[in-house]
Amino acid sequence: MIKYIKFLLLFLLAGVVLDASAQNTSTTSSPYSRYGIGDLNPQLLPQNMAMGGIGTAIGVINNYSTVNPINPASYSTIGLTTIDAGLQGSVFTLTQTGQTSQRDANFRLSHLTFGIPVTRRSALAFGLMPYSEVGYNYTKTLDKGFGSTAVADTNLTSLSYRGEGGLSKAFLGYGFAILRGFRVGANLSYIFGNIKQFNSTEYPNLYGVLNSRDEKSYSVGGVSYDYGAQYQLDLSLTRHITFAYSASAQSALNSQKSHIISHYKSDGEGNESIPTDSIINIQGAKTKIQLPNIHHFGVSYQRDQKFLVGVDYTMGNWSALAIDGANAGMSDSKTLNVGGQITPNINSLNSYWATVDYRAGFILDQTYFNVNNVSGTGQTNIKSYAATFGFGLPLRPVNGTSFYKINIAAEVGRRGTLAGGLVRENYFKIRLGFTLNDRWFQRYKFD
Repeated sequence: MIKYIKFLLLFLLAGVVLDASAQNTSTTSSPYSRYGIGDLNPQLLPQNMAMGGIGTAIGVINNYSTVNPINPASYSTIGLTTIDAGLQGSVFTLTQTGQTSQRDANFRLSHLTFGIPVTRRSALAFGLMPYSEVGYNYTKTLDKGFGSTAVADTNLTSLSYRGEGGLSKAFLGYGFAILRGFRVGANLSYIFGNIKQFNSTEYPNLYGVLNSRDEKSYSVGGVSYDYGAQYQLDLSLTRHITFAYSASAQSALNSQKSHIISHYKSDGEGNESIPTDSIINIQGAKTKIQLPNIHHFGVSYQRDQKFLVGVDYTMGNWSALAIDGANAGMSDSKTLNVGGQITPNINSLNSYWATVDYRAGFILDQTYFNVNNVSGTGQTNIKSYAATFGFGLPLRPVNGTSFYKINIAAEVGRRGTLAGGLVRENYFKIRLGFTLNDRWFQRYKFD
């Protein structure tokens, strides 16, 4: 069994790297990913997401070392060489008043992380994770007639919106313990990727009329910084409470922008002519994307080998997000994460299911999306609610030095509203991760 797990782990490692280089796949079908820099991904692994997305005050999870990029101070708790790779899928059901519901499913390889102990109280970590995703394709039809049904039929206007791509985050971090129970750490990250957006205006029933298309693309690459601290208070040998804080610093990413506005003709059956002209044709213009400060606060309580509970609260100053020198019109985000896990009997010899980690939690999220109502009555801040659950499935250790665990996380949630002609999303996300803890780089001594 372990042989096949190793093969699958290597396959995932290769797949994650190839998937990041492709930069054209996504696990979102949300129309809200049209705004800002897309649908933001939590910088967490499946074992954390199953517990409601808690992570700021988390280090070792039930004796397993884990890479926790949301707070680099946690790297100092990594005691064994750690590899974690995984995949992610989602199903979105989109509903809008007066429209037929639409369902989309997406699947992709997700994260790849490594953790390497340097000393007994410090460790190095690096990896690759999705940062944001853009994936939408929808059309609105407007009646521009003048009262007559026949005229109205010939004056229908079709507005099409399509986007794809996203940003990835490669990070390198170091965490160490300064004093007993006090840990600090930092990440140096490189955020990169491509975002493409296409907005088209067509008159499907007017032959010979020029349609127009607005195409924008951003090729992004820039450095960002994360830092954090944790303080663990030992209530006994097996009971601990941890207080933590971490943050992502404000940073400016370099971007090359292409912008084309062109005219073309269509025969009404989806066939387009070669563009007749380009009103705007900008290629390779250098711009900036200004990312805001993000603050994470967390507290957790753990009884070794028994249970873990925690709470996180995150604030993102996304109203300061600027793209191409202009404010993106987003809102400040606020997220509450609550969750935990329980392990009935980690040392059980008679029941495998007693050694499994059972995880659950919930997420309340005031997102950074600030969307104009279709009815024109103003703007609505989009909120989401989700419940999470999952399992940590341990595998038999190899020679007492290699430890494996399969982590499964499911998230069921709702985002958006039907009010104001907006879209409500019901979604289901599944995350699967493979964790390896092993003793590498050890110098053996012989008599």
